[in-house]
Amino acid sequence: MCNKAMTSFTFLFLFSYLLNLLPIISSATDTINVSQPLLDGSTLVSKDGTFEMGFFSPKNSTQTTTNRYLGIWYRSIPVRTVVWVANRENPVKDSSSKFSINTDGKLVILSSNNTLVWSANSTEETKAQSPIVQLLDSGNLVLRDEKDSNPQIYLWQSFDYPCDTFLPGMKIGWNLKTGLNRRLTAWKNWDDPSPGDFIWGMVLGNTTELVMWKGTSEYYRSGPWNGVRFNGKTTPLFNLELYSSVDEVYYTYNIGNKSLITRVVLNQSVYSRQRYNLNVENQTWKLYSSVPRDICDTYNLCGPYGNCLANESPPCQCLTGFKPKSVQNYEALDWIQGCVLSEAWSCGVKSKDGFKKFSGLKMPDTTSSWVDQNLTLEDCKEKCLLNCSCTAYANLDVRGDGKGCIIWHGALLDLRVASVPGQDLFIRMVASENGWDKKIVAVVIPVTLLAFVIVFIFSYVYWRKRKLREKTSEENKDEGCEEDFELSSFDFSTIVRATNNFSSDKRLGQGGFGPVYWGTLEDGQEIAAKKLCNSTGQGVKEFKNEVILCAKLQHRNLVKVLGCSTQGGEKVLVYEYMPNKSLDSFLFDSSKSGLLDWSKRFNIIFGIARGLLYLHQDSRLRIIHRDMKASNILLDSELNPKISDFGVARMFSADQTEENTKMVVGTYGYMAPEYAIDGLFSVKSDVYSFGVLLLEIISGKKNRGIFFPDHGLNLLGHAWRLWKESSPMKLVDAALGDTFTVSEVLRCIHVGLLCVQLYPEDRPNMASVIFMLSSENTLPTPKEPGFLIDRTKIAGECSTSNEMKTSTNELTVTLLEAR
Repeated sequence: MCNKAMTSFTFLFLFSYLLNLLPIISSATDTINVSQPLLDGSTLVSKDGTFEMGFFSPKNSTQTTTNRYLGIWYRSIPVRTVVWVANRENPVKDSSSKFSINTDGKLVILSSNNTLVWSANSTEETKAQSPIVQLLDSGNLVLRDEKDSNPQIYLWQSFDYPCDTFLPGMKIGWNLKTGLNRRLTAWKNWDDPSPGDFIWGMVLGNTTELVMWKGTSEYYRSGPWNGVRFNGKTTPLFNLELYSSVDEVYYTYNIGNKSLITRVVLNQSVYSRQRYNLNVENQTWKLYSSVPRDICDTYNLCGPYGNCLANESPPCQCLTGFKPKSVQNYEALDWIQGCVLSEAWSCGVKSKDGFKKFSGLKMPDTTSSWVDQNLTLEDCKEKCLLNCSCTAYANLDVRGDGKGCIIWHGALLDLRVASVPGQDLFIRMVASENGWDKKIVAVVIPVTLLAFVIVFIFSYVYWRKRKLREKTSEENKDEGCEEDFELSSFDFSTIVRATNNFSSDKRLGQGGFGPVYWGTLEDGQEIAAKKLCNSTGQGVKEFKNEVILCAKLQHRNLVKVLGCSTQGGEKVLVYEYMPNKSLDSFLFDSSKSGLLDWSKRFNIIFGIARGLLYLHQDSRLRIIHRDMKASNILLDSELNPKISDFGVARMFSADQTEENTKMVVGTYGYMAPEYAIDGLFSVKSDVYSFGVLLLEIISGKKNRGIFFPDHGLNLLGHAWRLWKESSPMKLVDAALGDTFTVSEVLRCIHVGLLCVQLYPEDRPNMASVIFMLSSENTLPTPKEPGFLIDRTKIAGECSTSNEMKTSTNELTVTLLEAR
């Protein structure tokens, strides 16, 4: 009986206790008033349950003292996503603070001893009779007067003071009456909500643009608003709006689909503005877009009148009618000086003053611009012609047939191909650049066609005669360097005397198809002579290939060919002499590797990259070297690199990207997987070889044949393992001592791993490689490289007997011609 009574009593007690808790459990509220502060541990919840507000600590905070912040976050998402922080510059150091409305009607955060931690700025002077704070379903925290008949009149709102997140309905821009500037500022990092140096806001001027700053430097510019969108932005998925009046100028967006949860956040870690959409099924954020989108979004990358094309290599090109201001700098991929007119125009002179239309460009920087919303495009043109400082004009608004006028003064900056064409820019230049008169066209086109037919006929006849001449020449005589190869011809006896009859003590090493000898001509000039071996039939094709290519290639990072000799059946190539021989003689020699400090090694890396870029992109021919390795990099007296040995190189046409061969030639350890296995080669196979060479230069170790005793991996495998273990600096050659710059070496290792990716499409081209080596931009994350090799000893066998254990990325080379 007692047990039953006790059980009943316990049940009644628990039931009563739960009833008392119900008001607390169900009392989640979206408002507080003067008499009801929000204590640390309590939260506000918006009516629809989307947002929650309270005190929090960053999840991965490393502070010894817990920092507490008042913030707003999405309530239902498992991983807390904070969208606004009040006291981001002044955290509370304990869990006894409170958020309240003080006697003056202002929002404040007070610490445990009632010290003021934060107070809300307010541009409204009116004091509320009954102030309340409410968390709205939009994520906006508002202060309003409960007795005001209009609940949408706010005395203060968090949307006016954004942090790093841009939500639907928020504004980016200016309240011109109060001077309030609404702009985003990134968190310093994911653990520290204090303001970083990455900022996104609106620039006021003759036009309206959105700009991102990296510190005090302009980093990205949206382009001016053209009535539909910002000129440099893509077609939006969301409803964009630019509002402009005498009181306010701001940009906002809204979403038609209410089930879509989206936010824009500034990420200082990668200096990118990112839009995330919520995946409702697994409640995780999915990256939808990011800005900058590509290299061409970098502010003014190509300098004045330079047009950036993201899919071209190099990306910067002068506009039609313009030329590089410094050809030397442009070829060195330094575009900041930009371009100048090929022919200067003369203001007011009819034949020397006009405009050329450019379509599909992002409009130039509008800092030095003038606008009139009422002028037609033709009026705009006349206005520009009358002003000798005017350099370009365009419609201000592209809707309908276009309206309004915008005129630029001075150089045109920050041009690129726009992602969404549709706006025309008219740039001032010599009238002849603007197109021909119709009468001239009517005469020129028929004449041009006739001339083309005549040239074609003569070219065909010349080609037939040349083919016949070449056939006769091959049957009856040896090739002549000057006649057939466009190279200076050396008398064979001169080379014999210079090399002491190809004496063994003059021998420098072995080239692709024969030995190389050092010699001195009668005038004292030192040479290197590569002699084709006549003992076999091999090498003739390689000789001809190298002669033809070297006659057409001229670059400071390519070995210069002085001439050749084909007398008496002997075939010899004569090069400039490289006193320091090849890179491998330094790199893999412990007694000499110390002579290559980091500055010299970086100079060698950069020089090789420039040479390869010239071969792939800037020479008259597109050349795939196919045998990039340390022994084919020669060093001059100042240790500047020169790419040599073009015996197996292949020429591509301008529109050709890859080719397949049945005979794979090259050097194992440097060959790209797709080339070694399938015989498929392209500029990306050279990039792979460059990546291996780059890692060899950093480590002082060969990729082939050098395996590391603690794990048996080759150099690529070793580098990848260190990268995954976050200790890539262990790769650095001990001979470098402390001569290197850590950030520069890390960037080089990063670039090297990107170059040796398994799939060609994952590797950068050489223009991107040079840009990555010479900039501080964030690099893509590398994947596991191709050709990772692991040698594991077989139990019971002697130490010299090893089994090849390969990763899933290792491939077997079967069609390999020895080099």
